[in-house]
Amino acid sequence: MQLPSIANDNEKLMETTATQPITASGNSMNTRAQELLHGLLAQIPESTFGLERLMFAGDLVEKLPIEDKAVLRAQMNVFLSRMFGINASDIDMGGYGSKSQVWYRIFGSKKPDASIQKISPDETNILIFSLLMPRQKQFLYENKNLDFSYTIQESDGMRRFRADVYLDLDQIALNMRAINTSIRPYKLLELHPNITKTISLAHTKEGLTLVTGITGSGKSSTLDSMIDLNNHTVDGHIVIIASPIEYVHESDRCIVRHREVGRDVLSFKEGTIQALRQDPDIIVIGEMRDPETIMTALEVTDSGHKVFSTLHTASAVESIDRIIGEIPPIEQERVRNRLADACRCVISQKLIPSLDGKRVLAREVMLMTPSVRSAIKNNNTGEIYQMIQESGEMGMTTMEQDLRRLFLQKKISLETAMNFANNKKRMQQLLASNIS
Repeated sequence: MQLPSIANDNEKLMETTATQPITASGNSMNTRAQELLHGLLAQIPESTFGLERLMFAGDLVEKLPIEDKAVLRAQMNVFLSRMFGINASDIDMGGYGSKSQVWYRIFGSKKPDASIQKISPDETNILIFSLLMPRQKQFLYENKNLDFSYTIQESDGMRRFRADVYLDLDQIALNMRAINTSIRPYKLLELHPNITKTISLAHTKEGLTLVTGITGSGKSSTLDSMIDLNNHTVDGHIVIIASPIEYVHESDRCIVRHREVGRDVLSFKEGTIQALRQDPDIIVIGEMRDPETIMTALEVTDSGHKVFSTLHTASAVESIDRIIGEIPPIEQERVRNRLADACRCVISQKLIPSLDGKRVLAREVMLMTPSVRSAIKNNNTGEIYQMIQESGEMGMTTMEQDLRRLFLQKKISLETAMNFANNKKRMQQLLASNIS
């Protein structure tokens, strides 16, 4: 089978909306869905393996009548709907590693759901294929990975998911993350007034603000709170470029544009450059994931715009080093100076297991003071940690100081504070007087 050439991400991200009613319970397979699965599996030759077997299954699903596809999709919606009853943030299924079980992440811990019957890899392949459109299948075959967004209709409204499909030993694996249907009010972030002034368009019209952290640390939620603050307090224009779009903001005092990479625009770089011609006040770049996007973000900030973005780093200092390290050595000196001038604030955060069995946010905050800016320009980033530690009155805090705060407030355990510290030695020193 000859696959079409896919030269860019335009085929990659397409949102599928499912409006079929959910008729099965969370731990049982719909009878009609079981019949369809058994019938389709019987048509797959035992002699086919690997990608050929997947493509054969994908073709079978594509030939199904619309009403039969709806049955399979409704069964997938059952598993997704269950997430909201058990407070799960993610669902994983399919592939060799799942052991034919459906896994959920609940308050940070990912475990298989023993109440749901086992689903064979071939059955899971068919169920996942029922969510995809033909061009998405083709992209998956060629690239072995596919990102997309997905929506289901529930009794209380629409529920959206960020999805990633990939291969695990020649079988399809799926992760879906539930997208929040509401935004955490900005005031609940409990950020210092100096940070708020940096974030708010009413006080600062330009500069780069970074929200960093590992995957699943709540970066998108914090970014949405910042967007929401501006949307309801300042008259302006916000352009959001993301992969995929998660929370959809309703325009209030700001007109808010949502541009999904692969769906509305070809890349982060293209979306950012195009935004300059759209009269924006704030440009939100979902992730600075490559040198091109980093350079574009700095150029846009240099042009006098306010830019928000995210980065996968665990600390403020690491964020600075990562950005500079992504650039070819010949360009690093210039980027170091540009970053020091353009950046206004870095918030690095982690979601920490709390004593009540849930999770609580811990953060490190760095403001771009003259001393911090000078350290970056002089390639002395190792000095910045001490500067952050000694500038609490300005709103700065190290991750270790914030973990100590959570420990003293009896929100996290001593062991958890130590485990999640970036600087273990400093964490020990901070906690020494509190350990009895």
